[in-house]
Amino acid sequence: MSGTLAEFNQLTDAEQFFAFFDLPYDPAIVNINRLHILQKFSALVKELDVEELSEAETLNQYRSAFQQAYTVFLSSNSLEQKLFKVFNQKQQNLVLLSEIDSD
Repeated sequence: MSGTLAEFNQLTDAEQFFAFFDLPYDPAIVNINRLHILQKFSALVKELDVEELSEAETLNQYRSAFQQAYTVFLSSNSLEQKLFKVFNQKQQNLVLLSEIDSD
């Protein structure tokens, strides 16, 4: 990996991140989970403390976080991870059978 933070900041899709970090990937996994991989990566990056690190060290931390985000989806899926708000919202117009009374 010989990129810069400026180049990193221009990346927009999952395949670009894999190329930038020189990481192998299965296109089938990425096609199904691309947004979830990027969302997981974003969450992992927010947990990092990179303020005191050099550019190279920061990019190495980002590379590790991206690899970790991808690895999660090798054995899991978007429904299990529930990274987006829509997966955690309770439906408003749903009545459970247990809530129906048969007086």
